[in-house]
Amino acid sequence: MTDVHLWWYISRASALIAWALMTLSVVWGILLSTRILRKVDNPGWLADLHKYLGGMTLVMVGLHMVGLHMVSLMLDGWLRFGVSDVLVPFSTSFKTLPVALGILAFYVLIAVQGSSLMMNRLPRKFWKALHYASYATLILVSFHAGFTGTDVGSWWYQALSISLIVIALISVLLRIVLAPTIDKRVGRADAAATGPSAGPQRPANAIGMVVTSILLEAEGILGIRLASATGEQLPVWQPGAHITLHLPTGLQRQYSLCGENADREHFDIAVLRTTDSQGGSRWIHEVLAVGMTLPVTGPRNHFELEPATDYLFIAGGIGITPIMGMIESLPPRRQWRLLYLGRSLESMAFAAELSARYPDRVTVIASGEARESADLRALIGNSAARVYCCGPEGLMQAVVAIVPAGLLRLERFVAVDRSGQGAAVPVTVTAVRSGKRFVVPAEQSILEALESNALPVLGSCRKGVCGNCEVRVVSGTPDHRDSVLADAEKDVLGVMYPCVSRASTPDLVLDL
Repeated sequence: MTDVHLWWYISRASALIAWALMTLSVVWGILLSTRILRKVDNPGWLADLHKYLGGMTLVMVGLHMVGLHMVSLMLDGWLRFGVSDVLVPFSTSFKTLPVALGILAFYVLIAVQGSSLMMNRLPRKFWKALHYASYATLILVSFHAGFTGTDVGSWWYQALSISLIVIALISVLLRIVLAPTIDKRVGRADAAATGPSAGPQRPANAIGMVVTSILLEAEGILGIRLASATGEQLPVWQPGAHITLHLPTGLQRQYSLCGENADREHFDIAVLRTTDSQGGSRWIHEVLAVGMTLPVTGPRNHFELEPATDYLFIAGGIGITPIMGMIESLPPRRQWRLLYLGRSLESMAFAAELSARYPDRVTVIASGEARESADLRALIGNSAARVYCCGPEGLMQAVVAIVPAGLLRLERFVAVDRSGQGAAVPVTVTAVRSGKRFVVPAEQSILEALESNALPVLGSCRKGVCGNCEVRVVSGTPDHRDSVLADAEKDVLGVMYPCVSRASTPDLVLDL
């Protein structure tokens, strides 16, 4: 390892590999945002590959810096790169400006890659703005390579440089051209939706959506298609996402998206009329009509389809809706199977369609028509597949008892009973950004207290299911009483859902 030629080769090769990987990472991110690659694989794999390319870029840049330092130690007097020279901009006398541009690009890369690892804990606008800095790294690295590279005069180096720059330029131009159709994220308002159907309490970040069709998907289930009131393309969403309908009655109801997530023209949902309806599903079944406009917020996603080589989907009744979106997103070669349980075939939406399209992958079980109850343990087996389950609480509790926690993801429609966690106690809440501090009495939810103190938190289901009221915890220990995510996952992310959750410490500091 003391051969100067070896380290010189490592330094040059790693620099070129880093440049190529950086370009691929940016191009891949652009292709992800434009949805061009969705037919290739499921979104989890694509996003993970994007992160991997960015991570490997940093590894190669680090190797390039180490190589330079090692070469300088062996060629003392001809080229000198100390630790400060490769880490501090403008500290070296060797081609000061180009080297400084390379160092700055390195730190920008660290910031971009770090934001990818913390994207669930960063404000969406900040994360997005920071990711745009990856374009700046391409410019910085291009100048750095052009003015410091020792192989600049070689034909292969020139060909590689021109290729990488052209690829990056074409991708950036593609992103700019398509920007009007791919930058509508959650929170963009649609000012064109007005009138009584929008409701008096329309959220500022709602999209006005028109009901374009209503179909009877199954007994007691309506399939509803919604399109933008202005005809614009809708926000990007991933399988497992849900939207919130803001009804004229003042009620807010969450429904999973069950259509094709590459179709940006409309949202598809399925609504079951529940026997114990509090007014939401009943109003939709009895009053909602084609042509009506409703405010819609979202999509939001706490049931994301993560990368896996094999999937087992378990759906009970209307729980098939988020599963439909997941199945639609998978390429034909991905391994998966579906267990779909319901009361009767007539009441099971999409059952006939799924059985016809995937006869070898779909098992439909109607309990009212079966001679004996289904053996869920035998149906699940000892598979190592990633399991996604959505349906009645009884079904999910049965699945929890069978499937290891590390392989299981759940989506609940009703909150888990947490009455055994004890009575609520008063807690002092501090909103660190606004400087407000107040005591929340035991009989009031933290969300209600935040609203009464004019703090911007969007509440929706108020039952600890939808996840709309998510807030970041700065200090204090939350007493999680919601059903959005696993408690350990919420603690890792540093979030809580104040509509039902409390605190196990006297003080709670929130990032508001």
